[in-house]
Amino acid sequence: MSQTNLTVCPSCEEPLEPGDLFCGVCGHDLSAVPEPPDDRPANAVGGTNPAGAPHAAWPAAADQDSSGRPAPVQAGSDLPGVASDGGELPAGVRLDGPQAPDEYALSAPDPRAAEAVPQASAVAGTAETTAGGTKVCVACRTGRIDSDGYCENCGHAQPRERDHMEQELDAVAAVSDRGLRHHRNEDAFAVASVGLPDGSAATVAIVCDGVSSATRPDEASAAAAAGAHEALLASLPAGTHPQQALHEAIVAASEAVNALAAEPAGAREHDPHRHQNAPACTLVASITVGGLLVVGWVGDSRVYWVPDDRTAHPSRLTEDDSWAAQMVANGLMGEAQAYADERAHAITGWLGADAYELEPHTASFKPDRSGVVVVCSDGLWNYAESAEQMARIVPPDAATRALHSAQVLVGHALDGGGHDNVTVAVVPFTVPPLTAGSAHPEGVKA
Repeated sequence: MSQTNLTVCPSCEEPLEPGDLFCGVCGHDLSAVPEPPDDRPANAVGGTNPAGAPHAAWPAAADQDSSGRPAPVQAGSDLPGVASDGGELPAGVRLDGPQAPDEYALSAPDPRAAEAVPQASAVAGTAETTAGGTKVCVACRTGRIDSDGYCENCGHAQPRERDHMEQELDAVAAVSDRGLRHHRNEDAFAVASVGLPDGSAATVAIVCDGVSSATRPDEASAAAAAGAHEALLASLPAGTHPQQALHEAIVAASEAVNALAAEPAGAREHDPHRHQNAPACTLVASITVGGLLVVGWVGDSRVYWVPDDRTAHPSRLTEDDSWAAQMVANGLMGEAQAYADERAHAITGWLGADAYELEPHTASFKPDRSGVVVVCSDGLWNYAESAEQMARIVPPDAATRALHSAQVLVGHALDGGGHDNVTVAVVPFTVPPLTAGSAHPEGVKA
């Protein structure tokens, strides 16, 4: 193992001493320094559709006020079906099957039906101890790890458990990675499959991105993911409509992050003189059930829709709470100009005690064909911003290999430079069969 002439760690930028073989802060192996990453997106493509085809005209996401009123509830049968060419489906075509989502939204819980669907869920973002086992050093493979995270044998700093996380359930998979430039992973996610009163199941994916300029952003994202996850595990089996449940879950996540602001004296970052402000994060989530796709968000993490048929048009289903999006919405700048500005990614909405207002956004959609839902932090979409760019990097077999697809998407961000933490959940979405007696209209595919 050779010594290096580096003055700072290439992983966390911590100053180094001559002869250091490992970084004393993050444990980075200094003997194997990679070549500088290519900072350009690996697949930089134009933002226009092939042959000038129009975008899908998805229903607009309704912004919510901060008065505490619940999000408007739309039954599945009330939502317009939208064809991939942007046109509405004929009124006689139903995509929600014989059991529409609204049939369970107002029904009393049936414990027997809910128990028929196994509950499965996972929250990633907090360190978990090994049950009954002793952790050993990742470097020497023999030394025990002390309470400070260092090997008692060779002194190697151990990587954080959140540096890279993966989770796969039957209906969803998620991957989170620290990236190549940050010294810790400040993202978190939660995924779940939840039984509903009518015997069906809802799939939940939540991604939270800690605000790096705030105090303890890693704790904020973990608290938000856990808070929203717990709220949905309680409300969905009770028969709450998914859009209502997601609004309430975002409120619960906000309360969980707010609680971190009342930290006990002494529970501070490593530098006691560092400016302290309220922990903060963004949140984006999706719920899929039957033919209904519900999304909710605060901040600039996103949800994309990518059809299995790649000749159809993908869509972005969320609008950023950001400076750039605000400039575009107010007609002050064009989209290309706004997102090229250095202020583009300054967020205007977040979860945290110092947020101006809590304005959860929710929207419901009824895709007219099968595909995958991509729920991600900006660590991914910075390298595939438009819906067309995102669709190009989602593997063609994503609907059947969700975990592999999530791994590929994270790899794309790392290949592009990995400037931020990157987290993505991939949710396969299958359109239910048409109601008996209905037929596909000409030019519209399921």
